[in-house]
Amino acid sequence: KAQLKQQRDKLKQYQKRITVQLEKERLLAKQLLKDGKHCCSLRKKRYQDQLLDKTENQISNLSVQDIEFMQIEMKVIEGLKVGNDCLKSMHEIMSIEDVERILDETQEAIEYQRQIDEMLAGSLTQEDEDAVLAELEAITQVRVECVLTFLRCSKCFFPERSSNLHGRVTGG
Repeated sequence: KAQLKQQRDKLKQYQKRITVQLEKERLLAKQLLKDGKHCCSLRKKRYQDQLLDKTENQISNLSVQDIEFMQIEMKVIEGLKVGNDCLKSMHEIMSIEDVERILDETQEAIEYQRQIDEMLAGSLTQEDEDAVLAELEAITQVRVECVLTFLRCSKCFFPERSSNLHGRVTGG
């Protein structure tokens, strides 16, 4: 951003020099017209006019780039604010104790299901057993996804606690 401002300032200085030079060329051209030697001076004046136009275009382009860059910065900042608000509301809804409780309940549910599986191993058909396992998988997956989402978000606000919780989820 600072470089854009420096370039713009340099271009404005250059523009001033060209304007001063053009004025000198105009005066010289008037003098040469009186003397009958105007062709070369007019070419030089035309060249200086073109340089001045190019410089003005570059200055306006830099101003447009400045504005576009600031708009992008504002969008990024707004996105960060929205994300931060979302994380704060998630933390209000679910505490670390809630996550630990859900992890414990999930572990207990898995153990309970294992016991049921052992008891029913001989009395269910393969189709019934597959249905029971699919239902267990669905229930377990929803809880695990909820906990993992919370843990990912918690790393932003509670990095020292989130590493302990992550170890419990992954068994580490």
